[in-house]
Amino acid sequence: EVQLQASGGGLVPPGGSLRLSCTAPGFVFDNYSIGWFRQVPGKEREGVSYIDKTDDVEYYADSVKGRFTITGDWPKNTVYLQMNNLAPEDTAVYYCAADPVTRPGSWKDTKRYDYWGQGTQVTVSS
Repeated sequence: EVQLQASGGGLVPPGGSLRLSCTAPGFVFDNYSIGWFRQVPGKEREGVSYIDKTDDVEYYADSVKGRFTITGDWPKNTVYLQMNNLAPEDTAVYYCAADPVTRPGSWKDTKRYDYWGQGTQVTVSS
C-alpha cells in the first residue's frame, strides 16, 4: 500500500517558519499532483495548497496566500511546503496527499486523492 510521508513539523513561535516535506518511498509521483491539507480536532480537513504535476501551477487557500509556498522537486520525488510568518491559527496536523487528477471537483476536495500521509504536527505558540 502506498503511504506518503509528511515531515518537518514542530513547535515554532508566532512569526516563525517551517518547511514541510512530502515523500513516498517506493512510489513515484509520475502521474500525481500533490496537495497539502491540515486538520484540527473537531474540524474537517482543510485544503492548504496544491501543485499540479503537469505544469507546476500552484494553488493556495486564501488563509495562507503570501505566507506559504509549495514547490515540487520531482526528480527527488519530494514536494515541499514552505510556511512563513506562522500564526497560532496555523496550528494543525498537516497531511500531504496524491491526486491522480482523474476525478472532478476542486483540489480542496479530499475525495480526489488516492493516497495520504500520516501527518506531521505543526504548533505555533509562544
